[in-house]
Amino acid sequence: MTPSQQSGTPPPIPTVEAQARSKFACPACGAEATWNPAKQALVCGYCNTIAPAVLETSPGGDTVIHEHDLVAALRNIPDSRRGWQTTKTQVRCQHCNAISVFDSDKIGKRCDFCGASALVPYEEVKEAFQPESLLPKQISETQVRDRIREWYRSRWFAPSALGKRALTDTVHGVYLPYWTFDAHAQADWTAESGYHYYVTEHYTDAQGNRQSRQVQKTRWESSYGHLENFFDDELIAATKGVDSSLLSKVEPFPTAQLVPYDPAFLAGWTVERYQIDLVTAAASARENMESELRSLCSRQVPGDTHRNLQVHAQWSDQTFKHILVPVWLLTYDYHGKSFQVLINGYTGTIAGKRPYSFWKIFFLVVGILAVIGVIALAGGLGGRR
Repeated sequence: MTPSQQSGTPPPIPTVEAQARSKFACPACGAEATWNPAKQALVCGYCNTIAPAVLETSPGGDTVIHEHDLVAALRNIPDSRRGWQTTKTQVRCQHCNAISVFDSDKIGKRCDFCGASALVPYEEVKEAFQPESLLPKQISETQVRDRIREWYRSRWFAPSALGKRALTDTVHGVYLPYWTFDAHAQADWTAESGYHYYVTEHYTDAQGNRQSRQVQKTRWESSYGHLENFFDDELIAATKGVDSSLLSKVEPFPTAQLVPYDPAFLAGWTVERYQIDLVTAAASARENMESELRSLCSRQVPGDTHRNLQVHAQWSDQTFKHILVPVWLLTYDYHGKSFQVLINGYTGTIAGKRPYSFWKIFFLVVGILAVIGVIALAGGLGGRR
């Protein structure tokens, strides 16, 4: 948390007029500039002029990332924190239900998340809650393609033709919506602590012989304690356009590196509108925090084991942010089935799904059975001798 987050004074909400820009003109030639992750700047596609983005900073020089009171927001999310601060058009994919947000003059013909062409206009009852911070892309498209090729080569049972057939011009840079939650927890816990000890028991074995053995016993005692913990930036994905199992494999996204939201970072890229709302996300975050808090309390219980752990927690300083994180997404079809590959746009971590080659697996099984047969035959011949 930055000093501005700790002051307790809610930051002023930026006006839409102050940041509304539909596109970013090159300062040299006037053509449109888009965000380049390799150069961490806006770059003109016509003359290659570089125009760095300007970050919001505090008087002390720290980057300002705003946190908002969760309880107050759940009671009433103000309209002043809704919207994208620039002209955008939203479409919903009828295939995967992802809601994509485009620059008003650049609407894709296919969904960046699943590749389907069934896009329809999406109208909201209210505009989206405004993201106020994001992670700028650090991984360039060239790096992404190299990592995908390396990933394909490391898939042992993937079809040999997969690399050529799947590596088409379908790699897309997209920003995914996330919620982050902070909270301070004070927990009192009670439990029964178990202490192991051993006694000697005598018994008669099957042959009628007298034997002895050590048997573990447990002595139970009441115990109690107190624990305090601060949960910082508990991440909850708000996307439905990306496979959640893949997304969990490319996390975490380093929230310590967030920068204030500026439409310049999104120039030329697709943004997914959040589909997990604040109420649902807050409930998921609380569930995760309670589970972690119980685990922390469990570690405090003395003894060799414990039972009947009861945790009573009080929560305070609950805040949240709506942020955007970068990913590179490859969606491709192979023999009528759709597959996704996901790359963390900041760390480069990759995860994906791919088809399996029936013949590679078949010949592997045949080879294993052949080796087993040879070993069994050699063993049989050796026994005859």
